[in-house]
Amino acid sequence: MAATISQQCQDLIKFQRGVVARRQVAGQAPDLAVIDALLHSGRWQSVYRGVYASYTGRPERDSVLWAAVLRCGSGAALSHFTAAELDGLLDRASEAIHVTIPLQRRVWVSDEEFGDGRPRIIVYRTARCTATTHPSRTPPRIRTAETVLDLTDLADSFDAAFAWLSTSCSRRLLTVDQLRAAAARRERLRWRADVSAALEEIAQGVHSNLERGYLRNVERPHRLPKARRQMRQRQGSRSAYLDNSYDDFGLAVELDGLGTHPAESRWQDIRRDNYMAEAGIITLRYSWADISRRPCQVAAQIGQVLQIRGWTGSLVSCRLECLAGLRRTG
Repeated sequence: MAATISQQCQDLIKFQRGVVARRQVAGQAPDLAVIDALLHSGRWQSVYRGVYASYTGRPERDSVLWAAVLRCGSGAALSHFTAAELDGLLDRASEAIHVTIPLQRRVWVSDEEFGDGRPRIIVYRTARCTATTHPSRTPPRIRTAETVLDLTDLADSFDAAFAWLSTSCSRRLLTVDQLRAAAARRERLRWRADVSAALEEIAQGVHSNLERGYLRNVERPHRLPKARRQMRQRQGSRSAYLDNSYDDFGLAVELDGLGTHPAESRWQDIRRDNYMAEAGIITLRYSWADISRRPCQVAAQIGQVLQIRGWTGSLVSCRLECLAGLRRTG
């Protein structure tokens, strides 16, 4: 094969992780003849219609991603969940392959092309495809900030949308300013006001829906002092990050997610809490259920500890029924 296919075609196949589209060699009759012979002999295989893998056996993930982009034609780019997978926003492979194409083009992929375990291709169309495609990443894909906003638009709830925004920043894939700039370039953006408010919260260190719930359900409505978020605290030779730190009063409020902590992680939390206690910092811990179902009682307990440690302010009732919750806790 190496002696009969042109060097130009070999280089293209190598660059595209072992796959090539028929349209890419349409003007090279000798290469097309060799490719047809290799397909006929079974030494090559079809991945999607008009896109071939230059080997036998199950195509690897990167080959399939290239094949999907090539199947959708010139100007296509991986997007949405598939771009999120490649950019580190998702910790798993997307089930289908999501591809965006220019608005003026049409692509129809038949169900027959998804046999033998080939992932389904979901196609989107936008007039901004060329402008939002990353100039150098391969396979071609939409820029990370645009992908985050695309996924925000698709989210079933704003909690899910917030998770995309916060994950991109907490993993240091994007900055808040990059997301703001991308949002400003869009004429239409679902939840625009909520996205703007969420980005402000993320800029202040709110990195999860649980931390956002604490800010919105506990701290703000009850007028607790403003905590510092994700504050770095030295722990011997290591650093620990406190979810919410009330520096002036030696109090840290830590928030535990929905999942149960493995034993080792729990011991790490205990060791950190003990270390902070040695430094004069008290740690209060709350779960998702506490923040979502008992925010008034949580606020009352935090307020009481803050007052013991010198806070001269007082809690404010967030609503009429909040009064009973504060009295019970006090």
